[in-house]
Amino acid sequence: MKITQTDFSDLLVIEPKQFTDERGIFFESYVQKKYSNQVSPEIFVQDNCSVSKKNVLRGMHFQAPPFAQAKLVYVLNGSALDIVVDLRKSSPTYGKNFSIELSDKNKKQLFIPRGFAHGFCALEPNTIFSYKCDNYYHQESERTLLWNDNDLNLPWPEKEWLISDKDHEGISFSNFVSPF
Repeated sequence: MKITQTDFSDLLVIEPKQFTDERGIFFESYVQKKYSNQVSPEIFVQDNCSVSKKNVLRGMHFQAPPFAQAKLVYVLNGSALDIVVDLRKSSPTYGKNFSIELSDKNKKQLFIPRGFAHGFCALEPNTIFSYKCDNYYHQESERTLLWNDNDLNLPWPEKEWLISDKDHEGISFSNFVSPF
């Protein structure tokens, strides 16, 4: 697998090695000992999957400590624009964002360490988004930043989005106090 360090500490783009022949493609989407040695020692305890219609936007979510989560995310079908925001107060990239297109064609994965808000938008119908988490979901610790906050200026494409009430009611970054 190819691992690319982004400009954000511990935020990694991973490209699994693919084997292609006349039957199709094979790749290892996750091998615990490889990821522990090359990506992060985090042990994933929960797998989540969402299926989204085209133009669904989900985000920007995170869990506050001690229930914060590191995630390994990728797309099984379709494509998504994935965006993260660094919420680690002592980080030189605090409040900055990183975006990447993840798709069933490019097979890219993103390792997101604890201390980031995360969201994505489905660019195709029936986009299946998968994420592994190193901590269990804890509803009382879940937080949402406002997806269209002017201070964050996230690079969402101009679209009419399908968005949950929870995501419309997110916290503005100017009112956000980092727990990280």
